Amino acid sequence: MDTKLTLKLDKKVIEKAKEYAAKQKISVSFIVENYLKAITSMEKSDQKEEIKISDFVNSIPVGNGEIPADFDFKKDRQEYLVEKYK
Repeated sequence: MDTKLTLKLDKKVIEKAKEYAAKQKISVSFIVENYLKAITSMEKSDQKEEIKISDFVNSIPVGNGEIPADFDFKKDRQEYLVEKYK
């Protein structure tokens, strides 16, 4: 059952939403309804902080994230540039 809802929003936001909806051939109500469904279903399933990471990103090797205290950034950058422009 559909029920009417009145919202107070910035005029520019409303205009952009209407333009977007027209281009997508959907209504602003449809956009708002689907957004509200999405955020309320995420809250129920405790997936708010859970973000799916693609297989490609997972395949990228990473270090342990620690940088030695005596690491010389300037020297490393200089060596990189010398090697790059050989």
